[in-house]
Amino acid sequence: MRELIVEADGGSRGNPGPAGYGAVVIDAATGETLAEAAEYLGVTTNNVAEYSGLVAGLRAARDLDPTATVRVRMDSKLVVEQMSGRWQIKHPAMRPLAAEARSILPADQVTYEWIPRAENKHADRLANEAMDAGKRGEQWSPSQSTADLDAGGAARSAAPVKGRGELRDQPQRTRSQTTPRSTPDVRATPEAPGSVAPLEGRGELRDQPQPTRSRTTPATTPDTNDIRAARNVASEAPTAAGAAPPDLGTPTTLVLLRHGETPLTPQKRFSGSGGSDPALSDTGRDQADRVATALAARGTVQDVISSPLARCRETAAIVAARLGLDVRIEDGLRETDFGAWEGLTFAEVRERYPDDMSAWLSSPDAEPTGGGESFEAMAHRVAAARDELLAAHTGRTVLLVSHVTPIKTLVRLALGAPPEALFRMELSAASLSVVAYYGDGNASVRLLNDTSALR
Repeated sequence: MRELIVEADGGSRGNPGPAGYGAVVIDAATGETLAEAAEYLGVTTNNVAEYSGLVAGLRAARDLDPTATVRVRMDSKLVVEQMSGRWQIKHPAMRPLAAEARSILPADQVTYEWIPRAENKHADRLANEAMDAGKRGEQWSPSQSTADLDAGGAARSAAPVKGRGELRDQPQRTRSQTTPRSTPDVRATPEAPGSVAPLEGRGELRDQPQPTRSRTTPATTPDTNDIRAARNVASEAPTAAGAAPPDLGTPTTLVLLRHGETPLTPQKRFSGSGGSDPALSDTGRDQADRVATALAARGTVQDVISSPLARCRETAAIVAARLGLDVRIEDGLRETDFGAWEGLTFAEVRERYPDDMSAWLSSPDAEPTGGGESFEAMAHRVAAARDELLAAHTGRTVLLVSHVTPIKTLVRLALGAPPEALFRMELSAASLSVVAYYGDGNASVRLLNDTSALR
């Protein structure tokens, strides 16, 4: 039976933000590129884009040969584990896309394999071309694509691999025959006041894009086929989808550190992502140093990721220096934008904007005065960032330096608790909370608001 390789990827510039996917179908025996697909999706999340790329790739493979076995290779650990049946799909926006992917070909014809991002450059390039096209107000055009050539350049620079799969007859294409493409010019590529525990958002529902018809085109890259074929044939195929038993393995542990105090913290003023972006106070730096000492003594943290706001970056830098680690910035961990309320106390907001404040306290969909961010929108953003981090750091212990609202949201979602639960949480400056995430999709809250390091 013939074997096809589907490599797929998706991306979102903002998560959620302008998004696109790319997919390529390869003959496993010859390494020949048989078809490419890419599409700009509008504004959505990384996960939606990745699943959309998977769907497009499977459809293209089915159109080429509905009887072939298909090996899906993706650098999204989340999608691979969920489609293999080892992780549950808990997010409502992902379930329809996963169901659609499963319906395209019989389950016993499809297997899933995780690969490093460096081995998924072709699909990644297609996704970026689609997003670039969307930025220009266009759809992706196969005639202008250089993705196959770009991926081929990377393959040619790799160390040669012995062996080549058996040549097989290629299927009769129903669309126009591929012609060699000339190389066009390559385009450069709150803390809310402490007196009130705010409502944090309701659930993890995300908008699912209404997909339009993707553009799929056959393509070939003869000068890279030997290398790609050898890689595909030598790679051991995993078990069929759903055949592997659940394997929980080592959980991915997120250590949630709220940043140290700023001058606004003891004054109980709104300090979100739309305000003055204050740095740590002397007290806050001392708090960060104490937490760094405690975490260094435990010796379990393997990665440090921070909100982009100054108070978190400064806290993270102090801790990371003690641990001998680098700091990576994740925009999804930033605090809620409180709009016109930034820098004001709760009492001042209540006096100046009483109706807006009442609406904000009663509904997670309500936005702060002046176009701030609703708690519902914040919850979507935080959940998307969480999913990406879990997929990228499977089985590791990761320190996330963030804020009151994102940390409380992560805890609430882990508990499966209603929004009202947020009224019953306290989260002090420089406090530690811990959530462990298992391979079956379940989570366990292990610690909340621990300030023992500060005593």
